Amino acid sequence: MQVYVCVKHVSDTAANIKVVGSNAFDESVKFVLNPYDEYAVEEAIQVVKKAGGEAVVVSVGKASALNSIRSALAMGADRGILIKTDDQFLDSCVVSRVLKAAISQDGNPDLIFTGKHSVDSEGMQTHYRLAAAFEMPIAADVVAFGIENGRATVECELGGGDRAVMELTLPCVIAATKGLNHPRYPKLPDILKAKKKEVKRVDFAELQMPPGTACSELLELTPVPDRGRAQMLQGSTREMVEELVHRLKDEEKVL
Repeated sequence: MQVYVCVKHVSDTAANIKVVGSNAFDESVKFVLNPYDEYAVEEAIQVVKKAGGEAVVVSVGKASALNSIRSALAMGADRGILIKTDDQFLDSCVVSRVLKAAISQDGNPDLIFTGKHSVDSEGMQTHYRLAAAFEMPIAADVVAFGIENGRATVECELGGGDRAVMELTLPCVIAATKGLNHPRYPKLPDILKAKKKEVKRVDFAELQMPPGTACSELLELTPVPDRGRAQMLQGSTREMVEELVHRLKDEEKVL
């Protein structure tokens, strides 16, 4: 079974992001494999272990994205594909078409796994657009997955504790979320082996994306304003409530 996993190299959620210029940020912060993609990688590894074949990790990003691909390879994926670009931000229309082109050049996917979204932009559109490009069915927010008789059965979170059970024909796209499995932590021998696994590098320009591929453009990044330190209100309960309402209405403009 040919299984592809689309992953993203993202800044750590604990990193202190500093905006540089109008629409870029200081990339000296720590970057990691997108946390939701870890569930996708783990599920792909388990599927290949049961059904045979290979798990191929695909990522679009700068040269540093190789580190996240290596992390996935250390978990147990077989090989990787890096589509190299110098752009710090690419919208979901571009990324989905680039992923589709790279995967199609490499082979015929039986399954494509992704995370439910990336923790940096949180657009939550790429997996849907990728499925549309391949004309495949898709299930998102997947917390349970199984294959039987050429069909995938999944459970998807709907919110409020509700879940939907869906059956999809293969090939299909599965967007994983927390609860689907327990991603393994690579040991040192796994990390060393990952350095020797194949990673194919493809330049973004080689895929010859048509002009006007992007659906959106990042105009400006704005840092979150400093909210200042917490202040303790003094006085009676009535006085403190009146003061709180005054500040929320007249100073913070949220009422």
